[in-house]
Parts: sequence; C-alpha cells; structure tokens
Amino acid sequence: MNNPLQDRIIEAFDGMSGQLQVAARFMLDRPREVALLSMREMARQADVKPATMTRLAKYLGFDGYDAFRDVYAAAMRDGGLGFSRRADEQVEKQKLDGDQALAAQMAVSTAAQLKNLTGIATLDQFTAAAATLSDARRIYCLGMRSSFPVAWHFHYILSLVQDDVHLLDGSGATGIDMLRYMSADDVLLAVSVQPYTRASVEIVDHAVARGLKVIAITDSPVAPVAEAACQLIRIETASPSFLHTMTPALAAAEILAALVTGRGGEKALAALRRTEGQLAAFDTHLDNKRRRKSL
Repeated sequence: MNNPLQDRIIEAFDGMSGQLQVAARFMLDRPREVALLSMREMARQADVKPATMTRLAKYLGFDGYDAFRDVYAAAMRDGGLGFSRRADEQVEKQKLDGDQALAAQMAVSTAAQLKNLTGIATLDQFTAAAATLSDARRIYCLGMRSSFPVAWHFHYILSLVQDDVHLLDGSGATGIDMLRYMSADDVLLAVSVQPYTRASVEIVDHAVARGLKVIAITDSPVAPVAEAACQLIRIETASPSFLHTMTPALAAAEILAALVTGRGGEKALAALRRTEGQLAAFDTHLDNKRRRKSL
C-alpha cells in the first residue's frame, strides 16, 4: 500500500519528538485511514492528542492538518493507496508497451535493488545480524502472507545444518504455539513489508516482551517491526508490477543464512554431511546420470 508522504516522513522521523513519532508511525502504517478518518479519530486510534496531529503536519511543512490530509485524499482518489489501481495502471501500460517491456522493467528494477544490498552499511548490518543469530540458543522465523516464502527459505537453509531453527507456521493457527518455549537466549527473525500484517507485529511485540532479540528484514526504518529490532536489514519492495517485489528480501535471507552457516564451522559441515546422508538414503534427488541411462 503506497504512502504519498512516506519518504518525507521517514527523512524527518529521527528529529521528531516521541509523540510525533507515534503519530508518524501510525500514518506510515495506515495511510488509508489518514484519507478517511477525522483528525480526532486518527488521534484516538494512534493514542495521541489531536493537537499532535496538527503539530506533525506543520513539522512536515504543511499549513495545517487539513492540507496534510488532502494529500492522502488525493492519492486515494487517484487509486494510489491500493493494489487494484496499480493493477489497472499495469494492464494499460502493458497493452501499450508490451509484455517484454514490463518484463525488462521488472528485471532492471530488481537488479538495482539487489545491488543496493552491497552497500557498506547494509553489509555491516548483515554481519551484525549473523553474529546475533549464530549466538542464539534457538532461532524462530516469522513471515506472513507475501513475507512467508522469505521466512520459510531462511528456515529451510539453516535446517540443513542445525536443528534449533523453527518456522512459526502450523495448521490450525498453531504455529506460534512453540513460542511458549522461548527464552531471552533465543532470536526471532521477522520478515515484514507494507502492507504490514497485524499478527506479525503482535508476535514481534510479544517476543520482545519475553526478552527475545529481534532481527527484522523490512522495507522501512520506522516499520512496526523495526523499532523492536536489535538489527535491521532494510530491503526495497517497489516494482513496476502491481504487487511489491520480495526478491531483495529473499536475497537478504539467503545471505544471512549463508553467513550463519559459515560461522558454524566444522559443526555445520558435520551436520550438512548428515543431511546429505539422509537425502541419499531416501533417494530424495533425481540422479541425472541414472536418468540418462534409463532414457
């Protein structure tokens, strides 16, 4: 869900007072409500005073709250806050430019976002996060909706080399039940991007209250899960498609899992040899040499 003032709010966020940050975070998380609700109702839901909303609008360069709200209302009229309008725009553009143009735009955009993961600051974040994960007694992996494949992939890679990594997923909404065994020696890897899933935020808050360290893979330094994180891996999700891309998040998860495995040294190598032995015992993977002979 796009936010017309996201970049401006994020840029100004660190200089805001505590109450302004509370209001700003609410507006980043729920842009549709900014367009639809009154100032007083927004303040009530954000748990701040109505005057805080006015002060935030002026802090961001507007004459008052009404001018601030008008930006969101205009974005909503233009369809800029939802997937359906973006899909309409994609369909029309695809008709004009063709399938190959869209495919190329998506590939170019993704390549640029992946390159951004090589920045020094981001590499430092990877290193710090890998150290925290390596020291954990248990690792819990959380991702919902479009973020689920990222959490699953991280879990799958590490499960090849260690048995203390757990995916918070289960039939009948029982996945989070394993959190009853968590302790302050454990780490939660949380993947969450806009539009943020409420349950993910609630689980992260619960984990922090229990003393867990949280490592977040997310799209904003003021995302709901970012404040709770001891390390933050920021990824980009913008896409020419109607839906945000999760490719950079997947790449980030792969990098983290590889770093943790490498830090495991001989213990990780021994575990991987055991994994390979089990895979061979069950004939899990297709043997290309035998397949060619059968043909």
